[in-house]
Amino acid sequence: MTNIDQVSVFDILPPNAQADPTVSAATRSLDGCMRELTQMAKDLSFYRRLLEGRITDAEADERAWQDHVDFWDTSLPLEQKIQLLMNAKEFHRSKGTPGAIEDLITILFGEGKVEEWFEYGGEPGYYRVTTNNPEVTLDRAQEFYRAVESVTRLSAHLEEVILSQTESLQLYFGTGMVVNEHIIIR
Repeated sequence: MTNIDQVSVFDILPPNAQADPTVSAATRSLDGCMRELTQMAKDLSFYRRLLEGRITDAEADERAWQDHVDFWDTSLPLEQKIQLLMNAKEFHRSKGTPGAIEDLITILFGEGKVEEWFEYGGEPGYYRVTTNNPEVTLDRAQEFYRAVESVTRLSAHLEEVILSQTESLQLYFGTGMVVNEHIIIR
């Protein structure tokens, strides 16, 4: 199968028309116009430009309103907006599941894991989120809570957010061995 970008009007002419200099020149000039029109048609597709990362902030905000993206903040970086838009339909499909919460946390705050009440011995209907992102502090707690609640089912409630940190420490340890022999002669 041939890509539309690579189609040339000159190539589909019969050999006698290709030999005519007037027809040949006309079709070669049409090839340039065809390439421009093909590129313009490609640029019409929002989703193609979304996948290529060639949308503006204003377009992302408008599309988020159209697609009913549950958690949206106009101050987010464009890369995160693109990820939210690309996953908007999946979020609606899987809304209320731990996977949807984990996916949203991953896009907005880095890594995160959801533990439901029966996994940690909590009260029925509750869950907790564990993340290792140090940016989920008191400053961004409201944003984090709003993001999680946007994809949570109504019967589930966020009990706590656990911030786990891993620090690299220089630990030194040593061992010693003492070999001692007692000989008693009588």
